[in-house]
This record gives sequence, structure tokens and C-alpha cells, in this order.
Amino acid sequence: MRPRDLILDTLHTLKAHKLRTALTMFGIAWGIVSIVLMVAAGEGLRVGERKMSEGFGKDLMIVFAGRTSLQAGGLRAGRRLRWQMDDVPGIADNAPDCRYVLPELGQNDIRIRSPYNDAAITVTGSDPAFADIRSIDVEEGRFYNEEDVRAGRRVAFLGSEARQQLFGTRPAIGETIFLNSIPYRVIGLMHNKKQDSSYDGWDVRKVFVPISAMIRDFPNRPPDPPGTLDRLLVAPHSIEQHAACKAQIRLVLGRIYRFDPRDEEAASIWDTIENAKAFRRMTEGMKYFLGAVGIVTLFLGGIGVMNVMLVAVRERTREIGIRKAVGATQSAIIRQFFFESAMVALTSGAVGLAIAYGLCTLVNLLPMPDYFAGLLPTWYSSLLAVGLLGTVAVSAALYPARKAARVDPVKALHYEAGG
Repeated sequence: MRPRDLILDTLHTLKAHKLRTALTMFGIAWGIVSIVLMVAAGEGLRVGERKMSEGFGKDLMIVFAGRTSLQAGGLRAGRRLRWQMDDVPGIADNAPDCRYVLPELGQNDIRIRSPYNDAAITVTGSDPAFADIRSIDVEEGRFYNEEDVRAGRRVAFLGSEARQQLFGTRPAIGETIFLNSIPYRVIGLMHNKKQDSSYDGWDVRKVFVPISAMIRDFPNRPPDPPGTLDRLLVAPHSIEQHAACKAQIRLVLGRIYRFDPRDEEAASIWDTIENAKAFRRMTEGMKYFLGAVGIVTLFLGGIGVMNVMLVAVRERTREIGIRKAVGATQSAIIRQFFFESAMVALTSGAVGLAIAYGLCTLVNLLPMPDYFAGLLPTWYSSLLAVGLLGTVAVSAALYPARKAARVDPVKALHYEAGG
């Protein structure tokens, strides 16, 4: 049979059984849609969580000083610890797997005054790398630099909401604000950002100043000695060096401040990297589970195709007998039934992919909540769907086609449908 005749004959057969063909195609198309949409939803959740966590910080560990809970070096448990600014360079030098070891000192009771308004918002001091590690993007002006820190300059970088409260829509760069009556010049404004967590307030509602100016003008009050910090911000060179960096920080701090490095009460670490890994494992599990549900649906659609073709073989037994009686070979019969099954499966798959990508596009036009970046179809989920569809098509077509090819033409000519 010529390819053109094969196609026309297949279309005629499918048209003669419209309802059965439509239901079969729906089952396969729904399987494809399920795979693509479910994997896309899992990917959207993963990407959304990553963006939100990066809004807080990139591969960040926050190290807080606490009280010792274990005896060490002959010293009693229960000692109150405070990190010292002078120790930060030594800590960084002895933690080679850590890219950053930054000091941070914050005060939330400083009265801030601009020429237009007053505010009571948090003032934070650190090193220039703070902007990188905490994902602070500059909208206008600049963040403070190393020269500002060395010179102890009184310069300020404003969070987006802090700028709005102090200046409204007026220009702020170059203006002077007063922190407890001490003048600071505004050198930069922060681009608005979202963050999923905080340890001392939202960055958009802060004023950022060099750590040297912060310690000089707004130190921690007694009984804390001069030069004490609130916390250390630590980031490894890479995710692979995360565990080594964390261990080195504990070891160095324990040696400097004379506590057992295993004492988690003495140096508690908020490890955003571990939190991100745990959330990533959860979203990956959800994605694979949802994808598995779609795969099962697709295989159920394949079983439907096989059943339809088996029924078609039974109903068309007399037709098959006539074809074989006039010279049709077994390979021709196999080719015909295989082509019919493949056409149903592949057409359904194409429709399913088109519907899935169309739905993803429409949904992504809507505003998305935090932690969800939309339905993000991936190339590997599409390849998986197409590969499974090919497997389903071959499996669903092979057995009915071979069964049709083995029909005895003599018995088939005497066969009555429904008998």
C-alpha cells in the first residue's frame, strides 16, 4: 500500500470511530499535559524559593555570639561571649574555605532626621562586601567602599523604604541626614527588593554605614566593651566548601574565645545554605512525584490506545480477511495498524504539548505570589514526555498489529462482527 493510501485509509478508519478515537486521544493528551504542568509547577516553586532566599543573602551563614554551655580550658560554662572587631582579620585568615568573614553591628534606637522628616529605623554597619553577600543592589549613587571604611567617613546608604520615609520623592543623593545629631551624607539608594527572612529587620527599612563609623559613633553600650559586634556574616568560596568553611569558623572562634568548637550555644549559626538545600530537596521531591503522576496517566492513556486497537482488530476481522485474501501481506497489515496507533498517539502528544505550553504562558501572565515564579516548563520534561509517548505508541501498537497480522483469512471471511 502506498503511503498516501495508508494515510487516507487510517484517517477514514479513525473518522468512522470518532468517539472512541477522541476519548483515546484525550487520555494521552491529558498524560502529556500532566507531565509538563506538574514538572513546570515544581520548577516554578524551586526558582521562586531561590529568588526569595537570594533576596536575603547569597550562600550566607550568620554567626551569633551566645553563652557557653560546655566547660573548656578550665573555664566554666555559662560565660557570655561577644565577638570583637579586632579579631575579624585573624578569623578570616584562619578560615581559608571562607570567602567572606564580615563584621556587623546594628542599632535600632537611633533617631534619624532629614531636612523633611524624622524616622526611627535600624542603622547597620559592616564592610563593603556586605552589599554582595546580602544581595543589596544600587538604584542610584553607590554603596560605601573600602576607602570610606579606612577613613571612617560619615556616609550613608539608604534602603528603599527608608529613603521614602526620609525624603519622599525628593532627591536624596548628596543630602545630609542626622543620626542622633551626627551628620551623615547620603551617597546611595537601594533598589527595592524582597526577602524571605530577617534577623534584625527588613533591609528596605535600614540605613547602612561603614563599620568603622558605626563602631566609633554608635558602639554597643556597657557592659559590652568597646569594639564588640552583634554577629559575623560568613560565606564560603563555593557550595562545595560550605561544610569546611563552617567547621573552620567554629574552630577559630573556639580557639580565640576559648570555648569548645562543638558548643552550639556559644556560637549559634543560622545556616541559610542548609535551609536552602532542605527546601530544594523538598521541591525536587514534589517535582518528581508530580511528574510520576503524569507518567502514570500517560501510560494509562497508552493502555487505552491498545484496548481500542484490539477492539478494532476484532471488529475489522472480516475486513482483514478480505485484505489478506486479495494479497495483503502480514507486514502490510502490521504497518497499517501500527500506523493507526502511532497517528493517534503522536497527534494526541502534539495537542497535549501545545495545550500545556499554552496554559503555562497564560498562567505566567498573572501576578505571581512570593515563593512561586510561575509555571516554568523545562526542556527535559518535554523530552521526557515525548520519549514516553514514543514508548507508549510503540507498545500500544505492536501487540494489536501483530494480532491482526496473524488472522486466518479463511476464518476471517466467515467471521460476523459481534459473533
